[in-house]
Amino acid sequence: MKKIVYDQYGDVDVLHIEEVSKPVPANHQLLIRVKSVALNPLDWKTFSGEVKMMSGSKFPKMVACDFSGIVERTGQNVNAFKKGDEVFGVVDPFKQGVLAEYILVDEHQLAIKPELLSFEQAAAISTAGQSALQMLTKMASLHPGQEVLINGATGGVGMFAIQIAKSKGAIVTAVSSAKGHDLLKKWGSDCIIDYTTHNVTDLKKRFDVVLELSAKLPFSKAKKLMKTKAIYITAIPSLGAFINSFLNNICSSKKYRIMMMKSEQDSLDYLANEVVNGMDVHISKTYPMSAYKDAYTTFSKVSTLGKAVFIV
Repeated sequence: MKKIVYDQYGDVDVLHIEEVSKPVPANHQLLIRVKSVALNPLDWKTFSGEVKMMSGSKFPKMVACDFSGIVERTGQNVNAFKKGDEVFGVVDPFKQGVLAEYILVDEHQLAIKPELLSFEQAAAISTAGQSALQMLTKMASLHPGQEVLINGATGGVGMFAIQIAKSKGAIVTAVSSAKGHDLLKKWGSDCIIDYTTHNVTDLKKRFDVVLELSAKLPFSKAKKLMKTKAIYITAIPSLGAFINSFLNNICSSKKYRIMMMKSEQDSLDYLANEVVNGMDVHISKTYPMSAYKDAYTTFSKVSTLGKAVFIV
């Protein structure tokens, strides 16, 4: 079988195909024949070494964390899944990778893929969908009538966040360049701001929740857009962000939170059901696994509308 690995940190040229034997699952594991793998910004950050404090220095490593596929074989202690089940899920990006023809995963990393969900849609859900869901329901406790600002709204997390926020009765202002405005309307945005012609910090409206998904609206600038007890949540963790959020939250009613997504089977099931019932998952680009260098080169330089996925 083929898998994509890297033996040192660097640009896309550190990635290469390795031919290995098909792995055998331990008692608690499943062997998955991979059908689709989603690209995430964290993939690039991981193999480039930007987050090496979390990913460590043990090589070789594999790349990507969101996948869908078919159960090929189960370990003796696996009870919730069987051979032939269509599944999707996410692995720990700092310990595992999924861009391969076959992978080994644990039961808790999986959910059943509904028949009406494509493998490409399923692979796109896990990290982006759960991040958006947890930001809005667990971190912000969003309720009807609240004003939500989503900066960098046309990527994977923004796609899910807009639709989840609208389903909760919120009023959504979405920020992107003009090329994403048709999708923002499709997803239900109430107000759309083109950041190439308008400075978002000049808005007169004040928000209950600010989601920062682009690394272009730091908390120091977002504060003026927030109501007295508003919550700012960034999907881009860094050491500086953790320090600043800790110091700010001691003395300010405007809270600064950092998203650290934790995958849960209930969340995967909920999101899959929402997509089956009409939530849009926009796949803007697909790649064969062999085009991994082209995919990650493009992904690192060009903003993706919705999600891009590999078809394995």
